[in-house]
Parts: sequence; C-alpha cells; structure tokens
Amino acid sequence: MSAYTDCPFCTLPAERIIDRNEFGFVIRDAYPISPGHTLVIPHRHVGSFFDIREAERNGLMQLLEAARKQLEAEFSPSGYNIGINDGTAAGQTVPHLHLHLIPRYAGDMPDPRGGVRWVIPHKADYWSGR
Repeated sequence: MSAYTDCPFCTLPAERIIDRNEFGFVIRDAYPISPGHTLVIPHRHVGSFFDIREAERNGLMQLLEAARKQLEAEFSPSGYNIGINDGTAAGQTVPHLHLHLIPRYAGDMPDPRGGVRWVIPHKADYWSGR
C-alpha cells in the first residue's frame, strides 16, 4: 500500500479490510447510505479511474464482483448502484480512487428511477415530462 499519510485510504487499519487482491482491497463505507455499502479501492494511491493501469482495472473489477457476491449472501439486495466520483467537480472528496458498490432494496426510495442521474436533480427525471 502507498505511504500517503494524509490519505484515509492509504492509512486504513488492517481490520477494516474485508477482502483484497494484488491490486486493491474492499472495505465497508464508514458512512453507508444503505446496509452493506462497500468501497473497492486500489492499493496504489491514484486519484482517477482513468489513470489506473489495465491490470489494476481488471483486479478492481474482480474485487467488485466478489463484493457483490458477498452482499448477495449477507444482505440479499434487490439491485445495486455502482459509482465513482472522479474529480472535485464530480464530488470526489478523497483524492484516492474508490468505487462505491451501493446495495439497493425494494422500497428504499419511493421512486428509484433515474438512479445515478440524480447527481444533478433537475436533469434526473427525464421520463415524466414534468
């Protein structure tokens, strides 16, 4: 793991890590928006998804799939949102790449249509003609 002492993901205590491979690791989000909210994080301190190497991307996708299987067994969600905040304009607050795997549950929102489109609320509802 990188030695960026001011990065919360580079200085995580080992007991927070629930899975790992050569390229990254998995933790549960410290501020979950749903039960099981999980993060997949590269070992290498890199800010953008677009700056990771192909092998890292493949390794992170393997961890994402393993995390999904674990969430299926533990929480049985009805669906998922998968997201990356890439850059400060996109809401990234920790400048170390991390993928959010957010379990969704039937009834957790009155109308979940639009999913990740709600990052810009006035553009999210494209179906109702409001």
